[in-house]
Amino acid sequence: MTDSAWTWPTVLAAAMSETSVPPDGVAWAMDRILDDQATSAQIAAFVTALRVRGESPEHVRALVDSMMERAVLIDPEQRPSVVVDVVGTGGDGSNSVNISTMTALVVAAAGAPVIKHGNRAASSATGSADALEALGVRIELSGAAVAACTREVGIGFCFAPAFHPALRFAGPTRRELGVPTVFNVAGPLANPARPEAMLVGCARAESAPVMAQVLADRGVSVIVVRGDDGLDEISTTTTTRAWDATGAELQDVVLDPREWGITRVDASLLVGGSAERNVELLEASLRPGEASGGAEDAPRVAAIRDAVAVNAAAALVAFDAAVNHGADTESLSERIGSAIPRARAVLESGDAWALVSRWADASNRVAD
Repeated sequence: MTDSAWTWPTVLAAAMSETSVPPDGVAWAMDRILDDQATSAQIAAFVTALRVRGESPEHVRALVDSMMERAVLIDPEQRPSVVVDVVGTGGDGSNSVNISTMTALVVAAAGAPVIKHGNRAASSATGSADALEALGVRIELSGAAVAACTREVGIGFCFAPAFHPALRFAGPTRRELGVPTVFNVAGPLANPARPEAMLVGCARAESAPVMAQVLADRGVSVIVVRGDDGLDEISTTTTTRAWDATGAELQDVVLDPREWGITRVDASLLVGGSAERNVELLEASLRPGEASGGAEDAPRVAAIRDAVAVNAAAALVAFDAAVNHGADTESLSERIGSAIPRARAVLESGDAWALVSRWADASNRVAD
């Protein structure tokens, strides 16, 4: 069907059919949503039908392409030649601490330039934007300012609403629905910096291989992970499924923290609390020394540091593969295991915590 032949009734009928809607119909609908030419009822019906039928890589690619056509993009000439993002879909219901934010700081302090794409909290107490703002980082920056931060201190942040302004037209409907939709899948794939490497957490098992395929087809060195406890990170409470596109082929593997000498922990140790409590735990986990957070928090801080170390190691593996144009012959588990000491060294030295103040200073200085 040609683009001009699509209408909301034909798109919705196709989306609800057994064969689902073809990619050009998805692109037509997304274009209308992002151009403020769709009602709340049409948006809700469309995203619900896609979720019920299941999104294919072709569907998600069409959604992301539509988003990127309207995005404020970062000039690749202005930022480091290879950057990595650590991002998740959210919506895992775990109320965990800000593991991906801490991971990004550790990765950057380890020497891999990071441009993180994120937003305020949707289903948890503190999103990446909330946490960074509480730490003094200026989050609403232009693309040039984000690139300048990344060049200067090794890390920058793309606040999603500033770089994807057209998404505001879908915002009220998403909030009314109150459940994850295809936007949660497409959003993490639409980093306006177009990073060469990514560690992506996915809360929904069915969506993880789809996200991995879309990014692999784009040539991104990516590891998509989903803990078997539902966490959209590499879990230290149980095993984790990982879709590894750092080599020549996309591989589906199982990771177990015990392979890296890490004892599995109770999920309660990774649970956060209020926004203030989450920032407190972030600081305690990134500050060096055994006493960080006090004796009461010691087991929790130790568990958080383990979770951050393994996720940072995976992000470094993805980054190194992008730099070297492919992974070596070791298994993904072996490569992560080899990178964990590098991440732990950053945590123990306090370099990740020191980066926070340098980033805050730089972000406020380069603000437009």
